[in-house]
Amino acid sequence: MSKKTPGMPRRTFLKAAGSAVAVGAVAGPQVIPSGVLAAQGRPGANDRLTFGHIGVGGMGGYHLGDILGFVQRGQANIAAVCDIDDKRLENASRRAGSQADCYRDYRFVLDRTDIDAVIIATPDHWHAVQTVHAAERGKHVYVEKPACCTIEEGNAMIAAANKAGIAVQVGSQGRSQPEAYLAHRYLANGNIGRITQVDCFHYPSPSGGTAPDRDPPAELDWDLWLGPLRDRPYNPGYCHGTFRWMMESGGGQIRDRGAHVMSCAMWWMNADGTGPVEVEATGEAPVKGLWDSAVKISVKYTFKNPDWVLTWNQPGEPAPPEERTGREPGGAISRPGYGAVYRGDQGTFTHWGGDGGTWAERKAREWQPGPGAVEVYRSPGHKEDWFEGIKTGKRTIMNVEAGADVAILTVLGNLSFLLGRKLKWDHVRREIVGDEQAQRLMGRPQRYPYTL
Repeated sequence: MSKKTPGMPRRTFLKAAGSAVAVGAVAGPQVIPSGVLAAQGRPGANDRLTFGHIGVGGMGGYHLGDILGFVQRGQANIAAVCDIDDKRLENASRRAGSQADCYRDYRFVLDRTDIDAVIIATPDHWHAVQTVHAAERGKHVYVEKPACCTIEEGNAMIAAANKAGIAVQVGSQGRSQPEAYLAHRYLANGNIGRITQVDCFHYPSPSGGTAPDRDPPAELDWDLWLGPLRDRPYNPGYCHGTFRWMMESGGGQIRDRGAHVMSCAMWWMNADGTGPVEVEATGEAPVKGLWDSAVKISVKYTFKNPDWVLTWNQPGEPAPPEERTGREPGGAISRPGYGAVYRGDQGTFTHWGGDGGTWAERKAREWQPGPGAVEVYRSPGHKEDWFEGIKTGKRTIMNVEAGADVAILTVLGNLSFLLGRKLKWDHVRREIVGDEQAQRLMGRPQRYPYTL
């Protein structure tokens, strides 16, 4: 399959996958009567939404399986799958079915007029650009966390989504887990009093990436993998999943798991739409290898009106996991190495995880609300909540502003660590205050044509 051929019908792709055969066919949109198609504010026949999947490895493969479940229940169609790795694309094509066309270049997916929404599960450095381009074409977006790699990207995502009026759901799915609802309800009803501090704990990031540069594998379109990043030779330390440990494409554990744990904190603290006034970080960088994200890092975020402190501690002091029967709403605790401790003036509360596994301390699970208790939103599921946003215009639980703001918290932590000093933040303007050097690092150049 020619690397200059970003789109082709599935049957052609399956014949050519893994080869260097040049194919000139480019897939066009399927012809489907307009009354059958869902559109913004107008569900189609049987309320089916038509999806394109951009990035189908790792979490992208999980999302494809999730949507296939909706397809089997008659609630969705899959029209396209897209990836820059031929092996991943071929696997996704076989799973998605013969009606789904295959593409290397996401722009062909966005040009499809029959696609209502896209699920973006590419590496972090692609999230903002692809979300902005999808919004410009009127597509609803589910985008993996963290939403953005820079503050400039986050601001652009918010502006583009709001201008287009699309429903965006950022993949910090911890907010939608069953025990997240129980934790939120428990805290909102003052069971530990006024909360003054939330301490997130996590184990260190790895160090590594010591292999030499080399030619990319035949199945990988390296130029499209880089996208908006600066041009550079291929190295196996960059991808696939290891992009996570590079500052410019991942940002370390704080941006990976921090985008989950801090998302829960901002939701449960009723802090969406707010931000810290100061951010201060210390830590340790790797001493060898390609990966440059902090191995250890501690960050303090100071919020005002109301006053509280959020901390990220890598490594922190993990709370011993509870013994469980496995019959709890979230099942057994399988990832006890990260989570957070909430400290109030009348007690503490602990949760473990924060993503698809979010486990609340027993006292929150067993608490029974009495007369006059405060109720909180109970998500029907992260994708189900997004579907409601698409069909009704309801604000999603991890909307573009909330998702960008949590990602910006992680960006600010890394910037404070890299610069070695405290940063002041103006959340209303979403910019760093009084530090010209730090302000220049709020954005970065992007490689044409993969630009905001």
